[in-house]
Amino acid sequence: MSANAKSEFFQSKVLGHPAGLFVLFFTEMWERFSFYGMRVLLVNFLTMSLIGYNPGWEWTTENAAALFGTYVMLLYITPIIGGIIADKFIGYRWAVVIGALIMTLGHASMAMETEASLYIGLGLLVIGTGFFKPTMTSIISEMYKDLPEKKDGAYTIFYMGVNAGAFFGMMMCGYLAEKVGWSWGFGLAGVFMLLGTLQFWLAKPLFGDIGGVPSKAKAAEPHAVEGVQEPDGKVDDLLDAGTKEESGNPDTEKRNPFTIVDKVLIWICSIIVLAYAVNDPLRFIAGVDLFGMLQIGDFSGQYVGVLFGLGLFLYLVVTRISRYTKVIRDRMIAFVIFAFFTVFFWMSFEQGASSLVLFARDSVQRELLGNSAMIYNVVNAMLTIIPLMIITWVLFLLAKRTGKKILGSNVVLIICFAGVWGVAGWMLHRDFNTTAYEVGFQVEKIAVMDDETGKQKISEEGVPVFTYSAITENTDVSKITNEIRDTTKIVGEPFITIAAGDQVNIIAKDNAGESFAYINDKQSDEKRANATKLDRDNGIVQATVVKVKSDWAEITVSWFSILNSFFIIAFASLISKWWDSKYNPSASVKYGLGLIIMAMGFGLLAFGSYGVAAGVKVSMLWLILAYLFHTLGELCLSPVGLSYVSKLVPARMIAFMFGMWYLAIAIGNKLAALLGGQIDHITKEYSMSTFFLIFTIVPLVAGILVIMAGPLLKRLMHGVK
Repeated sequence: MSANAKSEFFQSKVLGHPAGLFVLFFTEMWERFSFYGMRVLLVNFLTMSLIGYNPGWEWTTENAAALFGTYVMLLYITPIIGGIIADKFIGYRWAVVIGALIMTLGHASMAMETEASLYIGLGLLVIGTGFFKPTMTSIISEMYKDLPEKKDGAYTIFYMGVNAGAFFGMMMCGYLAEKVGWSWGFGLAGVFMLLGTLQFWLAKPLFGDIGGVPSKAKAAEPHAVEGVQEPDGKVDDLLDAGTKEESGNPDTEKRNPFTIVDKVLIWICSIIVLAYAVNDPLRFIAGVDLFGMLQIGDFSGQYVGVLFGLGLFLYLVVTRISRYTKVIRDRMIAFVIFAFFTVFFWMSFEQGASSLVLFARDSVQRELLGNSAMIYNVVNAMLTIIPLMIITWVLFLLAKRTGKKILGSNVVLIICFAGVWGVAGWMLHRDFNTTAYEVGFQVEKIAVMDDETGKQKISEEGVPVFTYSAITENTDVSKITNEIRDTTKIVGEPFITIAAGDQVNIIAKDNAGESFAYINDKQSDEKRANATKLDRDNGIVQATVVKVKSDWAEITVSWFSILNSFFIIAFASLISKWWDSKYNPSASVKYGLGLIIMAMGFGLLAFGSYGVAAGVKVSMLWLILAYLFHTLGELCLSPVGLSYVSKLVPARMIAFMFGMWYLAIAIGNKLAALLGGQIDHITKEYSMSTFFLIFTIVPLVAGILVIMAGPLLKRLMHGVK
């Protein structure tokens, strides 16, 4: 950037920073809105039953988790390629636009709700993220290249946008999807992705040549390594030649080029990783196994291939590191140890996208009555309105400061916020005006038989065990021998009056058929038509209203997921002050605390669900506390790892180690989905408490081990703080 352009750029300030930073703030906010809005829906949608109030696809949790795990795994791999393309060929701004447009098409494809459109949509989201994800922080890095003292504040503001987008995306997309229909949630994510892209593109006059297409002269310039301390960032020059000796003298360098063998091994390992990522959902969903020829007995061929690839990768890492001098070699070993423990953290933390969503849907008491309902509605309104007011104020400052210079961008942002305020107002108005009813309906009382004895099961209290199945329109009542009357609470449609004694149609809201909702005549006809098409019982139950209940609220499944973003915003500054104080712990202690604190969250879930019988729902307090501890653990561990790339890794290995770091996160995400997909199986064979104990014990042990390894890591780091 020229001196004049830079001076003009920094004269246009909002809250002490260039106005361009807030354009990036809003661009990232809308991207995170769309990403997290879709993320919180996918597993819930795929596993929801085909018949019900809001039907899904009725996949098994294993199949849904296999697909979701591959999706999130690839999200951490494609940005490596996208970052290089942006760096060398198209520039950061074009990468943002291209990535965002591809992601918009992905969301639109998913909103169509067909199997083909789902796979196409997820593929487009992976490709688009590859372009988008690494570029935003790179633009900020270029903006503040000559003002490093301002960079920390810039990233703090920027990541408020990240969490604001995640917060509102999960809240609003989740609400629309659960209350109106899945396509509405997927579609809303795409709408704001598109508008966010448009406002970024129209703000070009603010940026000058920042993030533009790299010139040949610029591409040939040697860059300092920067950006490595930025979460989700990337390195400006991935192949900076030379490695510094342990003396720290930059003039003393030792060449350690990648050999032909190194490059071949990198390609082989990359191909194996991608083949596994594609094969895993293929094997579960379509029964196609690309690794079938490698199967050994009952041991899946894909795991044989993965173990082979892991062996090659370890050989590559060991031989590559061994060529460096002792101090550099030790520091890189320390970094590898941190990367290893990262897998265990994300393996547990990312249950928030799979098993915890299913737990919130099926096992948490989300219906509130009386004062509890009123308190929730008021708190939820404050959680929605106050952050929106703050961010709208930032928009006002941006529009006031930039005026006509980026008029089009400001107009698009105003349209975006008008839409968000509209959705928020509709959502809150709906919640405050929704009425619940107690209704009576007929059920069949069925004795539960013991498979081993052939006799009816007896509970621990010595009482015979029964299940109760609602009698639907399609039930053959002539075959029912034990019919009784039951009552339940249902939610009505807002602004529609139903009186005691009225006959209504209700249908199950959950897969277990234990929670019901009112459906009107049009919805009833749609359910009947869908059931006929599927050749299934339509699930419609005829009921009589017994009593009208006021002050009722039902918390959406997705609402719990917003707690992570809320707690990050609430506690990030507190944790940051701890790190800046004289009590700042070492890296190994931070890592250990992150793992242990997160494990405590799962321990609370294990305790809260201990001894709870199937079908009985637990208090939401346990899940809220779990998200609190998970977030505190994330704040301890997550910022540490990437900051050590620049400190521990020689310049020529930074690209490789960044790839290794994101591979560790990708593996953690994939393992999280695979293990999360076992929630139904483990709960059935053992208990829900046992499932959560897995994610209590594993990270707890890992946390203790990494803290115990502190003295070793300190020696290996050779004075790096």
